Amino acid sequence: MTPDKWAQWLLSRRDGDDADLRARHAADLAAFRDGVLDRAALAADDVLLDVGCGTGLIGFGALDRLGPDGRVVFSDISPDVLDVCRRTADGDGRCRFVVAPADDLAGIADASVDVVTTRSVLIYSERKADAFAEFFRVLRPGGRISLFEPVNGFAARLRPDDLFGTGDSPVNDLIAKVGDVYRGTTGEATRPMTDFDERDLLDWAVTAGFEAVELDYRAQIDVPAGPVGDWETLKRAAPNPLVPTYGEAVAAALTVDERERLDAYMTALVAAGTPTRRTMASAFLRARRPHRER
Repeated sequence: MTPDKWAQWLLSRRDGDDADLRARHAADLAAFRDGVLDRAALAADDVLLDVGCGTGLIGFGALDRLGPDGRVVFSDISPDVLDVCRRTADGDGRCRFVVAPADDLAGIADASVDVVTTRSVLIYSERKADAFAEFFRVLRPGGRISLFEPVNGFAARLRPDDLFGTGDSPVNDLIAKVGDVYRGTTGEATRPMTDFDERDLLDWAVTAGFEAVELDYRAQIDVPAGPVGDWETLKRAAPNPLVPTYGEAVAAALTVDERERLDAYMTALVAAGTPTRRTMASAFLRARRPHRER
C-alpha cells in the first residue's frame, strides 16, 4: 500500500530521497527539536503529548530527556507516520500512539498530560485557535506548551518568486512561472500555511487561557546560505506535503526550451558552488496552563 501524502513527504519527497540533502536538513531539524524541548522544561516523570509527531523528531528526543517513569504520547493525523514511530519505538512501553488532528484531540483525556509540543504543525490547520483550545484542555493545571512554527507569510510577502534563493538572475522569468504553479494550483490547499503571523500565535495562546506566554521570533532577509546542491535532486523534492515537487512544477510551467534554460542556469550554479540566500521567519512559543482557573 502506498503511504499517505504526509508519510511520503517525510520519508522521501522532503529531501528528494537523497542522503546528502537529508543530512543538510538534519542540522536545522535538530535545532528546532532542541529549541522546543529546551523550552518545555521537562521533568523526569512528565507525560508529553507530541501533536503532529511526524516520524518522531520531538517525541523521541523527549524520551532521551525523560526518566523511566516519563511517557510520550505520539499523535498525528497520519496513521502511516504513526506506524513509522511504532517501529522506531520497538516496543518501548513509555510510548503511546493516537491518530488525531491538532484541532480535535478526542483520543486524549482532559487534564492528562504535562507538556504539549508541536513543530511545524499549525501551519497545516485551518482551525488554529481550536488547536490551542485543545492543547489547554488536555494539559493538567500548571502544564506547558512548547511549539515551533515557521511564519511562511513573511517570505511569501517579501520574496514571492525567490523559490531557490538565487535572488536576481537571468532566469527570474522562469522561476516566476514556476511560482505561479504553486500559487495557482495549490494556493487554497496551502492557504493555512501563510494566513497567520507571530502575533496570531500570541493571541490564540492568550485567548485559550494560557499564562506566562513567551514568544521568540526570528526573521532573516537575504541571509547567505549554502549552495543549491544537486539540481536534479532538488527537483525531486517538494517544499511541503500538499504541493508538487519542484520538478513537477517546472514541467507544468515551462516549455521544453524554457526547462533547458533553467536547467543550464541551475546546473552552472551548482558547479560554481554559488551560495543561495535565505529569507524566512519563525517563532518558538511557550506558555503555561494556570494552576488555578481564573
